Amino acid sequence: MWEAIIPAAAVIGAGGIVLFFAWIKPEKEKLHRLAQETEREREQLRKDTETRQKELLLEVREEAQRLRDESSLELKEKQSELQRFERKLAQKEETLEGKLGGLDRQWDAVRTREREIDRQHKEAAALRQLHQDALERVSGMTGEEAKAALIKELEDQTRHEATRMIMQIEEEAKNEGDKRARSIVTMAIQRIAADHVSETTVSVVPLPSDDIKGRIIGREGRNIRAFETLTGVDVIIDDTPEAVVLSSFDPVRREVARLALEALVIDGRIHPGRIEEIVAKAQQDVDAMIKEAGERAVMESGVTGLHPEIVKLLGRMKYRTSYGQNLLDHSIEVCLVGTTIAAELGANITIAKRACLLHDMGKIVPDADGPHALLSQELMLKYGESEAAAYAAGAHHNDIPPHTVEDVIVQLADTISASRPGARREMLESYVKRLQKLETIADSFPGVEKTYAVQAGREIRLMVRPEIVDDVQAHKLARDAAKRIEEEMEFPGQIKVTVIRETRAIDYAK
Repeated sequence: MWEAIIPAAAVIGAGGIVLFFAWIKPEKEKLHRLAQETEREREQLRKDTETRQKELLLEVREEAQRLRDESSLELKEKQSELQRFERKLAQKEETLEGKLGGLDRQWDAVRTREREIDRQHKEAAALRQLHQDALERVSGMTGEEAKAALIKELEDQTRHEATRMIMQIEEEAKNEGDKRARSIVTMAIQRIAADHVSETTVSVVPLPSDDIKGRIIGREGRNIRAFETLTGVDVIIDDTPEAVVLSSFDPVRREVARLALEALVIDGRIHPGRIEEIVAKAQQDVDAMIKEAGERAVMESGVTGLHPEIVKLLGRMKYRTSYGQNLLDHSIEVCLVGTTIAAELGANITIAKRACLLHDMGKIVPDADGPHALLSQELMLKYGESEAAAYAAGAHHNDIPPHTVEDVIVQLADTISASRPGARREMLESYVKRLQKLETIADSFPGVEKTYAVQAGREIRLMVRPEIVDDVQAHKLARDAAKRIEEEMEFPGQIKVTVIRETRAIDYAK
């Protein structure tokens, strides 16, 4: 076996030697060449690195030299600046030392002056004491007493000056207030410039001819009696050509009578039955005119939102006078004046306007007791007016004290309207009040249906209910009424009391 292995190993060894020389040797040479190239490149890199290091070193040296040069230059500049600052500081120090020296001299002068002042002060105190002693000897008062007297005198003088100044200021304020008030009032009057008409107690009805007078009187005076009984006015037929005079203190009755008589004259049929129809129609016309007058007052015054009953009451003012002045015109005038004044004073125009328009509404309330201003306030509250406006109306105659500007404005506007020249006539008002009281007394008796004061108050006619008052009681009623009039009224001459008891039996044929 060993004989086979040995030759085989010899063959393998020979093959390995051949393979070594055929493949390994070239590779070794190739590696040798690569090593040489690598050595050359390394040598070249080393040289480049050394060259670059030298260049960098040179650049660093140059930069360091440049920085040194710049630092040296900057240092020189800083040194120069520092030297200048030191010189300047030295100059200031010299100046400050000079000033301190001046202050020392001034302080010495002040101290010297202070000592001089103290000396003079002491001399003045001594002189003042001498002068005070001399004054006390002359006046006989001590210093405290003189001081108290002087203070009192100064106080009195100050009080006097203050009082004089206050009086002067008050006088100036009063003059200015009067001037301003006159300006406002004058402007308010100029703005409205309402025409004033004083109502009278008579109405004249023109006739086409004097022949109609006889028909108005009627047979044995039955037409004129029927007319006077139905209307409550006096029909005066005299020698006045083509005219008949209707006399009554109540403008509403007089207006009804005027319209009725004019209609009868135009109609021509004048008898008691026709008179009754025409008077009833005239009453309806007057009611419509009252409503129209109320609406006109609302339009002219610019007061809106009034209750319908207030509008009717305003319309009735057209036929009511106050001291001869038409009450509706007066109320509208007061409303316009009050509105103007409220606008000028910056007050509440709405409150002032409503209170001014309705301030006399209480005058037209029949059979009402109490001041009319308070009645106006009551009516305004009843029909939904504001409390402020109602109070202003109630205070316009100081029945309740005024509190607000609007309250005073209503008083002022009412006074302006009433006090204008010719605005009112006291005699007429007294006359109307006397006749109203006469009718009030007559109305107070039971069974009386209507009462009319006629003949300028010289006669009072009482129309009674026949079912309540019989003929005997009618005589007693006339006597009782006359007696009560004598007790409660003062009047010239005599007053005739007439009780009219009329029984009508009416039926219809169908």
